[in-house]
Amino acid sequence: MAETLLSKQIKSHKVALIGNPNVGKSTIFNFLTGLSQKIGNYPGVTVDKKTGNVNLNGETFEILDLPGTYSLFPNSEDEIIAHRVLNHTKIEARPDYVLMVIDSSQLSRGLFLATQLIDLGVNLAIILNMSDLAEKRKIEIKTYELFKHLGVPILSTDARNQKGLDQLKSLISERNFSKGKALVDIKQVIPAEILEKVMAKFDLENPYQAYQMIRFGAKDVAMPEESRIWLIELIASSDFNMQEAQLEETKLRYKKITDIVSQIVVKKEEAKPKSKIDSLILHPVWGYLIFAGILLLIFQTIFTWASYPMDMIDGLFAQISGLLIENLPAGPLTSLLAEGVVPGIGGVVIFIPQIALLFGFLAILEDTGYMSRVVFLMDRWMRPFGLHGKSIVPLVSGIACAIPGVMAARNIANWKEKMITIMVTPLMSCSARLPVYIILIGLTVPDELVLGFVNLQALALLSLYLLGIIGVLLTSLLLKFYLKTKEQSFLLVELPPYRFPRWGDVGITMFEKSKTFVTEAGKVILAISIVLWVLASYGPPSRMDQIREESQARLENVSDEELIASIEAETSSLLLENSFIGIMGRAIEPVIRPLGYDWKIGIALITSFAAREVFISTMATIYSIEGDAEDELTIREKLNQQINPVTGEKTFNKATSFSLMVFYVFAMQCMSTLAVVKRETKTWKWPIIQTVYMSALAYLMAFLTFQILS
Repeated sequence: MAETLLSKQIKSHKVALIGNPNVGKSTIFNFLTGLSQKIGNYPGVTVDKKTGNVNLNGETFEILDLPGTYSLFPNSEDEIIAHRVLNHTKIEARPDYVLMVIDSSQLSRGLFLATQLIDLGVNLAIILNMSDLAEKRKIEIKTYELFKHLGVPILSTDARNQKGLDQLKSLISERNFSKGKALVDIKQVIPAEILEKVMAKFDLENPYQAYQMIRFGAKDVAMPEESRIWLIELIASSDFNMQEAQLEETKLRYKKITDIVSQIVVKKEEAKPKSKIDSLILHPVWGYLIFAGILLLIFQTIFTWASYPMDMIDGLFAQISGLLIENLPAGPLTSLLAEGVVPGIGGVVIFIPQIALLFGFLAILEDTGYMSRVVFLMDRWMRPFGLHGKSIVPLVSGIACAIPGVMAARNIANWKEKMITIMVTPLMSCSARLPVYIILIGLTVPDELVLGFVNLQALALLSLYLLGIIGVLLTSLLLKFYLKTKEQSFLLVELPPYRFPRWGDVGITMFEKSKTFVTEAGKVILAISIVLWVLASYGPPSRMDQIREESQARLENVSDEELIASIEAETSSLLLENSFIGIMGRAIEPVIRPLGYDWKIGIALITSFAAREVFISTMATIYSIEGDAEDELTIREKLNQQINPVTGEKTFNKATSFSLMVFYVFAMQCMSTLAVVKRETKTWKWPIIQTVYMSALAYLMAFLTFQILS
């Protein structure tokens, strides 16, 4: 009995959150779950599965944030997920309850999906969100009358200003959900005997579930092949037209909705003149200048605000390495901690300020409604390059990370435009490149103002991002002529109203993305740092022993401290050069020497193929091993002190540093991105082509940069 009571106490009730795009669904999800969110994947697809928990009155409710959709007539992979989760296909556990979020100022549009959910027979409650916007537009909704028509609980909220959200928690806690009154008799659309066969086959509860299964079950790759074949054969043997059935259902549903809205809306939205802000933001000249100015402001702010915490973090880890050397007994373990683990962790943590700020700014652009304008604005000149207006979403996402950018391309229906977008998105300078840019710009570009207010370092960073954009456009133009298709495409995008950003959501985004960077990229960086330490600390025994014996012999009769330090530094350099990683670096040095790189930089190029940001931590580890950890030098100081023994100049001079930055602008140095491209294209052909062309382009552009600046 006690065991049964315990299982009841810990049982988590699943609540699905669904709605059209831009209705405030994410705000409600963040309010309910806070930082207790996790990201996974739905089986069989690449769509993110976002869940979180909320504890109410001693009970735990799991909130599932479904992808935004306008109806249960899905075309994209994102929208098929809503069909799968809500239609009880047994691939995904059906939620106990469903919360439908509707924009109060767009009631008819939201009710289309809401009435479909009611016909599915789910336990539903409707949230009429954005009540402030409806009030501003002089729209009054009789919520009680709407409840009488639909038969499900109705709650009015203004999530942005946190009005009505406490009542929302009470609604969930009290399980105030119900099954509404079916609005459309689907047997008017599809013969009853066919619906009954499907209900029996899949153990469904009502005819509308069977209708949804007929329409989209065959498209769901996660369903058993036998079930999909059965559905295809059933449809082929029937004498009804699927497209006509959808049109007939839409006509019947909107007839019901129009009747309901006419009775519950007191005053409909008045026609509004075009926004004066949009006339400027979407201007064919000023619009682009404003966009470029916003990007410049973001990069300048990243440099200004992030420099202080970066310096503190960098100095802190340098001190930790020094303290470990001073207080722990000499030996391999101490060396591993001070020269491998600590610099590796430092190479991750130091960039949290920039990563957090970058994602924070992107969240603000999305939250204010500006990003949708950018989609519309960019469509004008992306078309000639073979791209779609929707390509800007993957490309802008690529500024944060190429992986979600590549995945976002699935919403582009045209195969050619989707493939071009996937192939060029990794050329956008992602956040993983940011650590490389920032360190190298800090070494070679003076911290000065141009025109009295523009930071020269921020201008250099913006130039690198623009160089990546130029690479995207020129590569897209070439692919436009290489890839062939007869499909035509059009742009349809909703321009949401301008709103002030929700700072709580922005903060959650910054925290979650920074945590992901530390836990995901950090694991790779730390692991590679430890492997690097091993490869850099050990080598062929005969070589290493000979170097140590010769060094010991030279030190026997020397008393001068400066000479001793010089011999020890020379020995450290020789040991590193003859280590396993040194041998690898020497092997590729002839290939990379024309770019201005030595064998140590070559080591970083090899390791950073796993993830671009590994470059900095690799250099930190290499120079920690070669130098004296007790000097507590920061990463930037270590790199700044390196001298090329052949030329006598700084290793990271202007020519070499800019060559490296340009190399990383174009190089495909991310195995995770390649894996996602393979998953999206279902073949290794495109990732291989992507790697070859990006590597060749990176080498050529880095070579030209070094030769011009030398």
